[in-house]
Amino acid sequence: MRSSWFAVHSNRCEAYRMQRYSLAPASGGPRPLLLVESTLPDPKAGEVVVRIEAASLNYRDLLMRSGQSASGGSNPVVPLSDGAGVITALGDDVTGWTIGDQVALTFFRDWEDGPFQMSYHQAARGGSCDGVLSESVMAPAHSLVRLPSGYTAAEGATLPCAAVTAWHALMERGRPVGPGDTVLCLGTGGVSIFALQIALAAGASVIVTSSSEEKLDRVRSMGAAHTINYRAQPDWGKEVAHLTDGRGVDHVIEVGGTGTIGQSMIAVGAGGTISLIGVLTGFAPPEVSLFPLVSKSVDLHGIYVGSRAMSGRLNAFLERHQIRPLIDATFSFFEAPAAYEHLASGSHFGKIVISLP
Repeated sequence: MRSSWFAVHSNRCEAYRMQRYSLAPASGGPRPLLLVESTLPDPKAGEVVVRIEAASLNYRDLLMRSGQSASGGSNPVVPLSDGAGVITALGDDVTGWTIGDQVALTFFRDWEDGPFQMSYHQAARGGSCDGVLSESVMAPAHSLVRLPSGYTAAEGATLPCAAVTAWHALMERGRPVGPGDTVLCLGTGGVSIFALQIALAAGASVIVTSSSEEKLDRVRSMGAAHTINYRAQPDWGKEVAHLTDGRGVDHVIEVGGTGTIGQSMIAVGAGGTISLIGVLTGFAPPEVSLFPLVSKSVDLHGIYVGSRAMSGRLNAFLERHQIRPLIDATFSFFEAPAAYEHLASGSHFGKIVISLP
């Protein structure tokens, strides 16, 4: 039976039955994705209730479901870190928010600002704590951000992980990217497409790699200066050097990991930066020498999403430059397993969204 929505009375809500997904514990294999019913109580002091209108998937969600992620695993967890919706109830002592505000939830529930701390891993949504693939969620008021002006919930749901990661890499860590810089984006997944959009808006030139000529055509139409089919040119690092007249790029958005870091070190220029973000090629150690990092005086930055403060600065940038997320496909709440399958196929361009009633 479909659940009823909140009955709101004097900024409080009656406990009610709702539906949500859960990744069940599993030993040594994939974790079952189950649709279950649950009860959500009134919010406590400092908490708000958000009715989720849309959620989006990231590669991390495939790792969580497959059991390959180090986060969680021993307890059931509500999956997905990225969601947006409407505040429907407020606990005591909540300031700055009102019922009806459109918000997104942050990836790290408790990373508000400042340097990263290992304790934040204890509350990474969709992993070490419950995520957003639920009709409603309870959240600390400090873990919400307002959506950029004019954004739909579906667009807002694409931001917390992929967009914040790209923003952190390009604009927060080290020297911000700007005019005269060249950025290399590996692939056309969520982080790389956001990085393309952010870098172009900042005035940089962008090179994009992909194995799909159709996707390369699309990024060229978005403004990419050069594209490389890495299947046709497996030594794409040398091609990047050629395209930049031997100088190399200023910044690499490295989402592949062990299987691509060697080529990224060839592609990056002296004094450049490699933002190590993803593990699309696995968790094994690299089989190449890391000496080019030394010989080129390269900064290697590990980037794991970002803080609430970064989310706020990103959203202001998106508004100022009128950047809208690219949504590849939208699935209904009850089609969530199909959304996972679409992500696993690797055929997507941009973000995959799950829409809730």
